[in-house]
Amino acid sequence: MTEGRLDGVLVVDKPGGMTSHDVVAIVRRAVRQVTGGNAKSAKVGHAGTLDPSATGVLVLGLGRATRLLPYLQASRKTYEASVTLGTTTTTLDAEGEVLAEADASGVSELALCEVLKGFVGEVEQVPPMVSAVKVGGERLYAKARRGEVIERESRTVTIHDIVLEDFEPGPHARADFLVTCSTGTYVRTLAADVGEQLGTGAHLRSLRRLGSGRFDIGDAVDIEEVRRRGADGTLAEILMPLAQAVGDYPARRLDEGDAAALRHGRPIPASGLEGPVAAVDPQGLLLAMVEDREGAARPLAVLGA
Repeated sequence: MTEGRLDGVLVVDKPGGMTSHDVVAIVRRAVRQVTGGNAKSAKVGHAGTLDPSATGVLVLGLGRATRLLPYLQASRKTYEASVTLGTTTTTLDAEGEVLAEADASGVSELALCEVLKGFVGEVEQVPPMVSAVKVGGERLYAKARRGEVIERESRTVTIHDIVLEDFEPGPHARADFLVTCSTGTYVRTLAADVGEQLGTGAHLRSLRRLGSGRFDIGDAVDIEEVRRRGADGTLAEILMPLAQAVGDYPARRLDEGDAAALRHGRPIPASGLEGPVAAVDPQGLLLAMVEDREGAARPLAVLGA
């Protein structure tokens, strides 16, 4: 941690009704409180958004950790989803207008489990109109606000696992399940597709992200704690160190010579490891992310001191 600057990863339990950008703004204000208002010290970014209505794990990078955000975009995420059968909406969730209703009384727990099982593996999803995907240089949700509906290309995502946790039968049956999936998966689309397979329609009632890569809800702090620690100057105490944040990548301890080379953006001898590698200086601090290319380990992101 450099004097006058906070560097580290912060995992926030995002509340419902707040955008990811709102959370970034609150954290940025807290950083400025701690560092005396220096605008340059208040660099904050997030590794993957959450819808305003969704809650749970939102991973933020502060200071130099913003350079690590591409490496914190987890390939696997875990969600707790609650789905209402029998009602389809314009947004595929509880925020939208009702499009159609059907009686879901005939859906049994066994039938639901069989349908859920069919979604495990690689599946094709069409991004919802309320998503942040860009088409023609504009995000889909901006088009949706104007009432536009356009053709979207499907994309392949991976559902690693779905576990049904609770089921309440009835005309508007409710299903709660845990889903582990690849990044880029739309759980609201999954809910709608499950409803279509059942012949009743469905929408996402609520969504909570429990995990994103190596970060889980146990690492998260609530937004009020962030505000409180900004006010009393203890925000640094809840930041995850850079080396720990990339702890699921292979690590390489450098000697002083290689560390000096990397600080200046120069390649060092190859690691012999596949993919990005966390390069740690002799003091145990993360210096860079490197990758073997053309016979040498070349810097992807240099954090420096």
